[in-house]
Amino acid sequence: MSRSYGHYCGLARALDVVGDRWNLLVVRQLLMGPARYRELLDGLPGVATNLLSDRLRDLEAAGVVERRPAETGSAVVYALTPWGGELRGPIQGLIRWSTPLMVSGPGDDPFHPEWLAVALPALLDVVRPPGESPTVGLAVDDQVFQVRATESGLEVARHDGRPLDAVLRADPMVVLGLAAGVLGLDDVRESVALEGDEGAVRAIFAR
Repeated sequence: MSRSYGHYCGLARALDVVGDRWNLLVVRQLLMGPARYRELLDGLPGVATNLLSDRLRDLEAAGVVERRPAETGSAVVYALTPWGGELRGPIQGLIRWSTPLMVSGPGDDPFHPEWLAVALPALLDVVRPPGESPTVGLAVDDQVFQVRATESGLEVARHDGRPLDAVLRADPMVVLGLAAGVLGLDDVRESVALEGDEGAVRAIFAR
C-alpha cells in the first residue's frame, strides 16, 4: 500500500490495507458475491469511477481482491480471495456496533436493499440444528430475498424461486429494527404485510 501507519501492530497493519475510504464498502459489496466493475459502481453510490479503480487496484495488490473470468461472456468479475473473505467477521462486528448510529433513520442517505444480505446475518444470531429449516421471503422495496437459518448462521440471498414458508413485506428501516431487536413483530403488525406461516417469521426474528 502507498501509505502506512508504520506501527508494528495488527490493527495498524490491517488499517494499512482496508482503512482507506471506500475499501471496506468495496469488501461489503463483494461479500454478496463476485461483481463486475459496473455492478460495484452501481452498488456504491457516491464513489467516483477513478477512485473505485484505485481502491480495487490497491485491494488486489494487497491480496484481498482478485479478478476472475465471468461465468458467462468475456467480462471480468472482482471477487474476494479466501483471506479477503475473512473480513466478514470484522465487518459484521462493525455493523452490530453501529446499531445506535442507525436509530435516527436514513435521512437523505441512499439505501440499497441488497445491503441487508450483509447486515441481517450480522444482527441476527440465528442458528438451526441439522434438518429442515423454513425459508422466509423478505420483500423490501421491489426486491425479494430468501432468509434461512442454518447450522452456521443465517443465509440471506436473492429469491431463487424456491417455495417460501412465509413472506414479510416491510420497510427496510423496520426490517433493520426487527433484526437489531429494537422492534418486535407485534410492535409493527400494522406497518408490515405477512403472508404464510407467522411462526417461520418469528423463528428468524425472535430475540
